[in-house]
Amino acid sequence: ISKDTEIAKIYDLFGNIIFKTWVETSQENRKIGVLEQLAYVSNRGMGSLEFKPSKNIPEGTTIDIEAISAVLKEVLANKQDAATVGLESEALLTIFKIGTSAGGARPKILVSEERSTGKIIPGDVVFSEDYNHYLVKLNLDEGGYNRELVEYCYYLTAVEVGIEMMASKLIDGKHFATTRFDRQNGQKKHTLTASGMAAWDFKDPKVSTYENLFDLAVFLKLNPKELQELFRRMVFNLVFCNIDDHLKNHSFIYNETLDNWNLSPAYDITYALNPMLNYTHLSRALAVNGKRANVNLVDILKISDKYAIKNPEKIIKEVQNGLAFWQEKATELKIPATIQNGIKKDFELFV
Repeated sequence: ISKDTEIAKIYDLFGNIIFKTWVETSQENRKIGVLEQLAYVSNRGMGSLEFKPSKNIPEGTTIDIEAISAVLKEVLANKQDAATVGLESEALLTIFKIGTSAGGARPKILVSEERSTGKIIPGDVVFSEDYNHYLVKLNLDEGGYNRELVEYCYYLTAVEVGIEMMASKLIDGKHFATTRFDRQNGQKKHTLTASGMAAWDFKDPKVSTYENLFDLAVFLKLNPKELQELFRRMVFNLVFCNIDDHLKNHSFIYNETLDNWNLSPAYDITYALNPMLNYTHLSRALAVNGKRANVNLVDILKISDKYAIKNPEKIIKEVQNGLAFWQEKATELKIPATIQNGIKKDFELFV
């Protein structure tokens, strides 16, 4: 666990690392405040919120993902002494434009792909129907295995068992690209995480429960079908040991036409631990019936009873049927057997 903790420290607030490095290497160690940082975010952030007045950033050019990955490795390796790193300012600028709005702990960038030509540009430039808009999680060949490949396998499995997710793909067989649900039909979609909507600290165990998530969904008047979907996601996370299912990894989208909120497609569904390590204790981000470990069928059914979920055991069986599919796809994707076994040992059966 200590090794994973160190990895988490290295990649914590990835976008802020890039932003800080860009400022320090291009503006002579000048410190920058929160309001000025929001001015740089301007209209480039996730969702539809914009900040004005904005600071203009020169427009970028075509993106070379491999070149970006090389610069990211150097930034992360030298983040403790960024002011002395001999990095080229324009390369950092390109990364900053497409990477710092994505959030999260691991290296990721926002890009747009022109449908007619396949040209890739920074994801903050346009949001028209002429482009496919992606969030790309970059594999930097660190850690001894490809985490993005594992996430792609989880994505395929989640879709197979009926979970709604945006279309995703691999780039160059190693970078995980998922279509953005906050950029659809040439429009920005107003999205909020459960954490942001309810002002919950996603790291606070007192509020981090599936009951709170379901209560929020009920408060927003989500229809029964969406509650069924949320229950299916909870079961998937339990069966496939996605313990990083915290309150920022569940979102809602506002429908301007109908003036209501809907559950967003699922995202960040993966095995978040290091399969090369042995863990003596696993603690979930979201508690189920007050438990973060050793969750059983009784706990799951208490959730289904409370929120009137129809045929809960049928849903559990359907999700568990995905275990064989996961194994098949993991083998097809050539995920090493040691990594597969390290993940499978934490899978759970409930019925």
